[in-house]
Amino acid sequence: MRVGIYQDLRDPPRWQRGWGRGAAAALERIEEAERLGIGAVWCTEHHFFDDGYLPQPLTWCAAVAARTSRIAIGTALIVAPLHHPIELAEQAAVVDQLSGGRLELGLGAGYVAREFDAFGVNRSKRAARTEALAKEIRRLLEDGVVTPGPVQESLPIWLGAFGPKGARAAGRTGSGLLWISADLLSPYKEGLEEGGHDPSSARMAGIATIVVSKDPERAAATIAPHVDYQRQTYEHATSAKSAGERMGQLAEGERVQGLDFPSAAAPTYETLTPDQVVDKIEAWVADMPVTDVMFFDSIAGMPDDLVQEHIRLLGTEVAPRLEGIGKAPLARKLRVR
Repeated sequence: MRVGIYQDLRDPPRWQRGWGRGAAAALERIEEAERLGIGAVWCTEHHFFDDGYLPQPLTWCAAVAARTSRIAIGTALIVAPLHHPIELAEQAAVVDQLSGGRLELGLGAGYVAREFDAFGVNRSKRAARTEALAKEIRRLLEDGVVTPGPVQESLPIWLGAFGPKGARAAGRTGSGLLWISADLLSPYKEGLEEGGHDPSSARMAGIATIVVSKDPERAAATIAPHVDYQRQTYEHATSAKSAGERMGQLAEGERVQGLDFPSAAAPTYETLTPDQVVDKIEAWVADMPVTDVMFFDSIAGMPDDLVQEHIRLLGTEVAPRLEGIGKAPLARKLRVR
């Protein structure tokens, strides 16, 4: 199993360092993660957040590709219905070329109504559109329709899903499942069979909402306002009334309560020692084909000293001990030119 870091590039007003400086610092963290042996970096997508939440993940992946040489580069996830399949296939192919075949393309249906309004996309059709996009992107890449094509013969594609219908869709498209849940493994494998894919090809990946520290109590107290900020901005994103209103725009101390949004969107966090993390992950992924577990590298602008300790412990004490559990990532098969 591969350990990765997960980035959204937030630069909250309360702890702002400036978007350019924040992006530079994030790239430096990726370089350090690669040096320490962390196996992957993943990024995500949202739009109109006041704190600069990453809106174009494949653009960021291209920058990461130019600064690294070994680490896998993934999207977890792109809000697929907001994009055209040719656009995504072309961008993915270029990033795969730049990285020498290191891209993992994660797609999801999205959930924020105002993002769909802003892009003029029917939100009610998002699940079916995402499944269709996954199939079409695979066809465009593997049949040589887009040029340049990817370096990889079969670029890994993932689909995010919180429930059994989404898990079946991931299976039908032959994609990996971007969610770790024992309850979803059966419908996922059923989908693989339905789509004509070998159930033994099942692979799962997801986020562990954990910060690693030698002093978990201190870390928990320090990150608490950052975690609270993150949760509140996700809630605010689902409550704003117009596409033109910036999402995640919260005055200090402002709170939004009682909103209906996916629990996965605003996770709660634990602060644990490396030993505790290893024990927890081993128990969590038992008997599931998990190839990747990812950890936020920084939660909403949390202090640099905690970020550095967290990444260092992930690379030196957690990742080496998790390599032997779960399932190995897909072996890279590169095209012969």
